[in-house]
Amino acid sequence: MKAHQAAFTDTNRNIAFQGVPFIDDILRYDSLSIVGLEKNTGKTECLKYVLDRLPVDTKRIAVTSIGIDGETVDQVTRTQKPEIVLREGTYFGTSEAHYRQRRLISELIDVSDESTSLGRVVTAKALMGGKILLSGPSSASSLKRWMGDMQQRFGIDLIVIDGALSRMSSASPAVTQSMILATGAAYSANINTLVSKTAHVVDLINLDLADERKAKELMHLEKGLWFIDKDGGLHNLDSMTSLSRDIHFEGMENCETLYVAGALVDGFLEKVRKNKQLRQVELVVRDFTKVFVTPQQFRLFLKAGGRMRVLQKSKLIAVTVNPTSPSGYVLDSDILCDKLSEAIQLPVYDLLKNSL
Repeated sequence: MKAHQAAFTDTNRNIAFQGVPFIDDILRYDSLSIVGLEKNTGKTECLKYVLDRLPVDTKRIAVTSIGIDGETVDQVTRTQKPEIVLREGTYFGTSEAHYRQRRLISELIDVSDESTSLGRVVTAKALMGGKILLSGPSSASSLKRWMGDMQQRFGIDLIVIDGALSRMSSASPAVTQSMILATGAAYSANINTLVSKTAHVVDLINLDLADERKAKELMHLEKGLWFIDKDGGLHNLDSMTSLSRDIHFEGMENCETLYVAGALVDGFLEKVRKNKQLRQVELVVRDFTKVFVTPQQFRLFLKAGGRMRVLQKSKLIAVTVNPTSPSGYVLDSDILCDKLSEAIQLPVYDLLKNSL
């Protein structure tokens, strides 16, 4: 397979990109999320590619989905979707409703006490390969519990999560150690725009982690605006959020770290940037999925000396592309892969075109 990439200076990295894309990289972590920037960007195709190549004979692999995966037809765009086929030995988590519709022989392992809109989450092991609809835990807390249970009780080596970035799901892909991002013509039919928008998301995914001490103090805070002063004191900004109309920063002269527990939006980031006493303050969000700012505002914030950190993040392993949009518009795959790889300094793959 050809891996499209920029002229990287690190020879070892160039060698690592050759051969079967990113499978060895995936196995260095205990969890992986595969997320798409938009519907029909090839997320399910990437999930299939990964599941078909993971060594289920030597590793214990488990898979689940934040949304619903494995449908033959997309319920929104009405386009054809690849079905999910699990190999013998693969563990999986799905809803009761979809477990009953399975087209494989499996061993029932566990039924969760937590309910989803499609029933409780059923955990099972495929005894014979076949097709399955995946619809697992729908919140970050329930997903973390399921992952922890799979690792502790069943000794799972790798958990693969079908993510839901386009819907900004409450079950953030940042709960996994690693990530693959799927983008494509469905996100933008213009190559330059597609590259720019995807590169912006990659920049957010790659935001540095906040100091471990601060992260522990802020992690349990799920709403509002908070700040840590230079003496380590934690303060609540009167139950405001970044979406509040009347945002004031009085009494923050000693602020060292400003934490946005919910969504970070353009208007708030602009106010922070224009406030002289906050210009050099460290701005912290829970993870990259909470950042809803435009590339322009993000660049202006950084240019003014701003620093943004996250409480949790995943290692971005690779980016995949689907050059075909649902309407049938097709981008030049080679040009798209080359330009995007140069912009993000990561390998970019068109898996459907170059599948081994």
